Amino acid sequence: MNRTQRRHRTPVPVLAAALAALLVTATGCSSKAGGGGGGSEGADGVKAGPGVTDKTIRLGALTDLTGPYATLGKSIVQAQQMWADETNAAGGVCGRKVEIVVKDHGYDVQKAVTAYADLAPDVVALPQVVGSPVVAALLDDIERDRLLTFPQAWAASLLGKDAVQVVGTTYDVDMIAAVDLLTRTKGLAKGDSVGHVYFEGDYGANALEGSTWAAGRAGLTIVPQKIKATDTDLSAQVSALRKAGVKAVLISAGPAQTASLVGVAASRGLRVPVVSSAPGFAPQLMKTPAAPALLAMLNVVSAVPAVSSDLPGVRRMAAAYGKKYPDSPVDAGTLSGYNAAQLLGADLKKACAAGSLSREDVVKAHRSQKNADTGLGSPQDFSDVAKPAALSTYVLKPDAKALGGVVVVEDAHQAPGVTEYLADRAR
Repeated sequence: MNRTQRRHRTPVPVLAAALAALLVTATGCSSKAGGGGGGSEGADGVKAGPGVTDKTIRLGALTDLTGPYATLGKSIVQAQQMWADETNAAGGVCGRKVEIVVKDHGYDVQKAVTAYADLAPDVVALPQVVGSPVVAALLDDIERDRLLTFPQAWAASLLGKDAVQVVGTTYDVDMIAAVDLLTRTKGLAKGDSVGHVYFEGDYGANALEGSTWAAGRAGLTIVPQKIKATDTDLSAQVSALRKAGVKAVLISAGPAQTASLVGVAASRGLRVPVVSSAPGFAPQLMKTPAAPALLAMLNVVSAVPAVSSDLPGVRRMAAAYGKKYPDSPVDAGTLSGYNAAQLLGADLKKACAAGSLSREDVVKAHRSQKNADTGLGSPQDFSDVAKPAALSTYVLKPDAKALGGVVVVEDAHQAPGVTEYLADRAR
């Protein structure tokens, strides 16, 4: 590392304190619901069920407003409420007003299980459940209750359930795209080592599965570093990766962990490309001491485009959100949450047209969608419960001046090897 780098490096204690502040200030059991069967016919002749009356359709949200994904949770909640308000202003769905009941679990699985038991009897679907470990704990209940659920989590372990829909790609597919990016544009070659810092649990495990497979295919070696969601100072992990001589680093964690990794790595001379999963970036990071290093070193692989994208649907959504919530950043959670709500709205409308808003029929309507396109990214195929709904990944790069703090540097594309990998998984 040269002297200029030493002179301007951010002290690790200062960086850790800033990241801890970011983490804190980012906020803004089995179910008793039973199956989704039964229901009575409404005054309009449409069959109803839990969460549906002649006047209302109630949806549920299990989110994180006080934990490591508080920024993401707030954005998703507000985006989906915006969708509900827009929908209601246009007459609702099936002549009924949409209501969204929000429960905060703080990324605590037991709290989420308790909240689900309280919420599930009175809603017809869940347009958001934040956190792979949370969804994993609720899978059996959700499937039994036939409660169509859109996780704000992308672990491949959540596939295979009729009532659970992972939107877009899964973490493993994204990491295959990340390894492809490194070999295609960052100069990595056979024999090089790549670090992978990842959360314990389904999120990190699935991401590591993808990176390990892709690295083996490319002749690279993965150097894994497992961390907890509560870890916000990654100095030890950076030291280990530097000692291992890695030429790049992947990270599958939260925004605070990404900022710590990149900021500490830059300050200690490990100036290598870093690629993050989409949940690992938030625009607030561009106001931390790690911002210069993020601009220089980070790329983000994502199933959805940047909110600064020129896609007409994204521009309309971003403008509406900025007007409704002028004090909140427009970020990836905004886009992801709004997209999921729109997809669920289409399912509800299709179920209504078929004469039933029962849970089973809402799930059936959803699974019949083979080319669902909200104009907010890649079209989705929901007909095969065992496969990701999309296989294409965007590559984004931080930009402090851009809306949402990132810009698109590569449009959605399927990385080489994805089809082969999925075929191997299916065996």
